[in-house]
Amino acid sequence: MDAAETQVMTRTGEFTTTLSWETSVRGRVAAAMDRFSGPLAELAERDANDGDTRLLVADFFDVGLNFSKYQDMTTEYRTSGDSIDYAIVLDGKLFAPVEVRRIGQNLDLRNIQMSRRVAAQEGAEWVFLTNGRVWRVYHLRPEGDGHLPVPIIDVDLLDEEAHERNVDGLFHMTREAIEHGRLDALRRWRESVEAAPLAKALLSDEVVAAIRARLREDTEHPGHLGEDDEIRRALGEDVLPSALLS
Repeated sequence: MDAAETQVMTRTGEFTTTLSWETSVRGRVAAAMDRFSGPLAELAERDANDGDTRLLVADFFDVGLNFSKYQDMTTEYRTSGDSIDYAIVLDGKLFAPVEVRRIGQNLDLRNIQMSRRVAAQEGAEWVFLTNGRVWRVYHLRPEGDGHLPVPIIDVDLLDEEAHERNVDGLFHMTREAIEHGRLDALRRWRESVEAAPLAKALLSDEVVAAIRARLREDTEHPGHLGEDDEIRRALGEDVLPSALLS
């Protein structure tokens, strides 16, 4: 194994290979979550206003996600009359508008209408939405004459039972993960587990071979000609909706 890689045991009992930079970044994210847990809980308890929530969000972007408040983020980004709370600017270009709501406000797609317009005007593909407690990242997928906001990350920092999932979600939002292409890789993964791509994957040679092996084992059948065609026909006609295979 490369010296820059390490193996980490997950809760599922499986080993995953992790790059050294990733281990460091995940550790920083976890430390930031611990550091801000008290202030976050205090904001939630007193139902803090938008301004106080924005202060915590800006600090978390800086400390946990490694976006400099002075170099990578700008406040009240404006274009064609629209303004948003923050904007992440990388290499001189808008990477993602950031919409911040007060900590007690429920989040939904209506909160990012302005950010979607700004992103479309500036050619950005991402929108971040948070109330300090819940953090969401949307990818703006081209669709027809517009863009469909597709949820890629959704974490709740006050959900104590989701600590590892929260660290993983926030990790993908870090500057390092973005620069290493990990956020976009997560986006591609999310797209691959949608219904249509999964349906096509089930008809692939590798999956059909695995099904054949399992069925042979279950039935103690030594095999016969045409097995793969039978499996594909059963999957295509009886198991998978035809609309997914068109």
